[in-house]
Amino acid sequence: MSRRIFFLLVMAGVMIFSAAAFAQDIGRGKTLIYIPIDNRPVNLKQTVELAERLGYEVLVPPQIFLGTGADSSRFGKPEELWAWLNKNAHRADAAIISTDAVLYGSLVASRQHEMSVEEVLARAKNFEELHKNFPYLPIYAFGTIMRTPRSGSYSSAEPEYYKQFGEMIFNYTALKDKSETNQLTEQEQAEFTRLENEIPKEALEDWLGRRAKNYDVHQYLAELTAAGVFNYFLVGCDDSAMFSQTHLESRHLTAYGNDLDLGKTRFQVMSGADELGMLMISRAINNDLHLIPLIAIDYNIGTGADTVPTFSNEKISESLEGAIISVGGVRIPNIENADLILSVNTFPNGRTFSSDNKINRVKPHSGIGFFLRNVKKFIKRGYAVGVVDISMSNGADNSLMRRLRDDKLQFKIRSYGGWNTASNSAGFLIGAGVLTRYMSDNDFYNLLLQRYLDDWVYQANLRTQINGGLIWTVPGEGGLWNLDGRRAGLETLTADLVKKFVDENIILPEGYVLENISVDFPWNRTFEADISFDLIKQ
Repeated sequence: MSRRIFFLLVMAGVMIFSAAAFAQDIGRGKTLIYIPIDNRPVNLKQTVELAERLGYEVLVPPQIFLGTGADSSRFGKPEELWAWLNKNAHRADAAIISTDAVLYGSLVASRQHEMSVEEVLARAKNFEELHKNFPYLPIYAFGTIMRTPRSGSYSSAEPEYYKQFGEMIFNYTALKDKSETNQLTEQEQAEFTRLENEIPKEALEDWLGRRAKNYDVHQYLAELTAAGVFNYFLVGCDDSAMFSQTHLESRHLTAYGNDLDLGKTRFQVMSGADELGMLMISRAINNDLHLIPLIAIDYNIGTGADTVPTFSNEKISESLEGAIISVGGVRIPNIENADLILSVNTFPNGRTFSSDNKINRVKPHSGIGFFLRNVKKFIKRGYAVGVVDISMSNGADNSLMRRLRDDKLQFKIRSYGGWNTASNSAGFLIGAGVLTRYMSDNDFYNLLLQRYLDDWVYQANLRTQINGGLIWTVPGEGGLWNLDGRRAGLETLTADLVKKFVDENIILPEGYVLENISVDFPWNRTFEADISFDLIKQ
């Protein structure tokens, strides 16, 4: 063997070894502070685990300071959060902070608080003091524009009057938003006037007044971004629609950011809420490591990029591209150079259904064949593929998931998301997906399995069974939104059902076994479940 060939082989070995070592030590010795929007698993546990699997130490406040439920007795404690933050900031290499948590207490608290605008702004000024005391600490802040539920059926975390007048308020603000971007028809103008007269004045003033305070504080935080207090400020539009008060405020806030000369690499308003923490942790890590992820997008046939999903005020293409920018990435047109390909599963007709709809069956719908052919092609060529499963909201597409199983692709893709709204699913996937290339197989298998258990097993299947009547077979007092005496029994039953579903539907990577499955309902309701497990390599 010539010395030149020997040298090249040695160098190749060194590069492989270095890449493996880099993957294991990527965050070693680094510390992140993270204040989540509340303590739900996707916002706290699962987001923190991403950074920890990369070697970072993540400091989070005691859970007694965080929002732990939808009623006022379980809101977070902003003053305690600020004290904790100032006490621990010197230990951190970066801070990722929910403004909803430190201003109001939690996402839900932002919808129901009784503070004056002066009180909210006084808390917001703490960011200036934090930056003054720790000028070299990068701060990645994220907040939300309050949601506009379509009706009172979504009012469990809204003021009490929304149960009666929620649909009227939604329609009123939708027409108000539309009047600013399109001229209302004579009939629409008459409807707008009728709603304005029929909605109780005190209810509308309370609802819009609380939003006005939230909007004012977001303007102030945008000004702090322009002044260099924040490395990045990301604002998400909680559950929304193309015409709604949420959409109206997002347009105005985006324009305000433009007036401050803030580009999307420093400030952005986009659809979403519960994925924002993951996006900002991912950006903090990418910035720490001087990484710029290159991401390509492949849409399903039909409406594809122009799909406007349920609970969104923008096309899915805008949500995806916004999420890519927020993690510090760049969308590229060609797949050949991509670090991650986003394969986006949508219905060809552009509609989005709820995962508990009867249409969410095992029988493949139109578009699945085309979608999977591309996924297989990308995997065969050695590309990292993230499956953005958004044909359904609040759970996975059963026909897609069954085909991934039958075609033995479940652990050949690199990331998956299909758990709540389209922007939640896509953003969470992008935040995690761009970093899985630095993980061991065991770590990214764990991340994939967590999503399958949450998005497919529980949300698209078991939750429907539980809500459809199974809950009433469990002894005790309680209901879907307040489990109480049924909680322990339902957690045990659900864990057994998860195990049965996994045995029948998930083909684990060779040499791995799944043990110690347990389920917790952290908010004492069936909407979200915390599924814990041990994936063990034998």
